[in-house]
Amino acid sequence: MGHRPLHRVTSFAIVGPYELDVTFEDGLTRRIDFSGMLHGALFGPLKDLAMFNAVRIDDDFYTLVWPNDADFDPSTLHDWPEVKDAMLAAAQEWAARER
Repeated sequence: MGHRPLHRVTSFAIVGPYELDVTFEDGLTRRIDFSGMLHGALFGPLKDLAMFNAVRIDDDFYTLVWPNDADFDPSTLHDWPEVKDAMLAAAQEWAARER
C-alpha cells in the first residue's frame, strides 16, 4: 500500500464567500469552495464569514487553520478533486446530526 505524498500550503487568497485559492509547495493552486463543508461542531462555526475569513497558514503543519482550530490535512486540500465527493458526503452526515 503506497503512501500519499506530504504537501504544504504555501499561500492562499480569499476569492469569494467561503472560497479560497490554495497554493502548495509544488506550485499547484486549487480553487476550493468550502461552503458545502461547513457543518458539524468543528466546521459549522465557519459559516460566520468573519470567522471563515480569519483563516491562516499553520506554522507547524503548513495547512489552513481557523481560529476555532478547524483545519484540513494539506494533502486532502491538494488532492481536492479526488476527495471532494467523499468530503462533501461526510459533511452531509454532520449536517444530518445537527438537525
